[in-house]
Amino acid sequence: MNPHPAPARTGITLVRTALAIAVLCAPTLVVAQTASAKVNPSPIDFGLVLDGAYVSEDLALAQRERGFGLGHSELTVGGRVDDLFAGRLTAALHHHDGETEVELEEAFIDALALPAGLQLRAGRFLSQVGYLNERHTHADDFTERPLLYRAFLGGHWSDTGVRLNWVAPTALYWRIGVEAFDGGRLAGESSSARTVGVTTLSTRLGGDLGASHSWQLGLSFLRNRIVPSPEGDGSHDHDEEEEGHDHDHAHAHGAAYTGKRMFIADAVWKWAPGGNNAGRQLRLSGEYARVTDLNEFATGSDIHEAWYLAAVYRFAPQWEVGVRTGALDVSEPHGDHFHSGRLRETSLMLAWVRSHFSTLRLQWTTQKDRGEFAQADNALSLQYVMSLGAHGAHAF
Repeated sequence: MNPHPAPARTGITLVRTALAIAVLCAPTLVVAQTASAKVNPSPIDFGLVLDGAYVSEDLALAQRERGFGLGHSELTVGGRVDDLFAGRLTAALHHHDGETEVELEEAFIDALALPAGLQLRAGRFLSQVGYLNERHTHADDFTERPLLYRAFLGGHWSDTGVRLNWVAPTALYWRIGVEAFDGGRLAGESSSARTVGVTTLSTRLGGDLGASHSWQLGLSFLRNRIVPSPEGDGSHDHDEEEEGHDHDHAHAHGAAYTGKRMFIADAVWKWAPGGNNAGRQLRLSGEYARVTDLNEFATGSDIHEAWYLAAVYRFAPQWEVGVRTGALDVSEPHGDHFHSGRLRETSLMLAWVRSHFSTLRLQWTTQKDRGEFAQADNALSLQYVMSLGAHGAHAF
């Protein structure tokens, strides 16, 4: 079976989708054309996030290196184009292999006036698979993303493509979304014949329980049309196999372990007395991911799995304490067979949140190598996150 769809068939599908969207949007666009001459440009918003940290030791699959370094600092420019469109660009700076790298993380436009609860985004943007991925890392509660994200999504994954969401007109929040991406930033390039490398389908449901409780549940499915090589990302020579693998795959937006299909389930629950989280709040979250079809030799038992559970408690207006634990189980491809590897990680953190714009965080992380992760270690980190200028509200 050919994993790459014929270009003609893919083109017909895309044309049909475009025509359907055009029909839905036609009434809005006709009205907008008569008023377009009266629209004045909106001011452009500028925002800067500074992220830096000191880390005492290198950790397995870590995206922060030992010593002083930049984390994930961002410069954002954006605003409304007119009454129909808005745009945003985010450039990211991060430290990797002793060098400071600059990359275009996001550059997208949003259609603002679609009917029937539809939302359209095009360009480069963070995928909405899972709970954390569509959030920028400066909004995280810990200095590093969980093992699940570092292993399967390169920490946080953005790519070039298009997204169509539908928000249902229901009492509960219910969103269904589909995304189509180039896919090269997740798992590398494949045949030039492909037009879409990765597609995702996701749904999210949420609501309130009384005045003090709120919740969200999410399911995501990712199909990767790029076929991993038989050796995968972890080809090693015999000496490395004998001594244990280093697994230093960390690189921004590059997955360490891939397969054709990935399933993610997530759940979040928040409590604040009377709905006022300024003084006290408890946040519980967890995710589970499963990656299958690793390569042509994989059987049903050759999979990657990861999970994490996190709890963060705001016990005073400017103080938070948190704990997160999780595990990663992988089947490392080596030709026509696989090596099993497992890594366990637990983090404890204390954060002083001076305001919505500044955070200082102290964190202790311990890793346990259960096979194939020789770089597992313990590390103490001290992080600052400072936001200047325009700064949008964080997601749930």
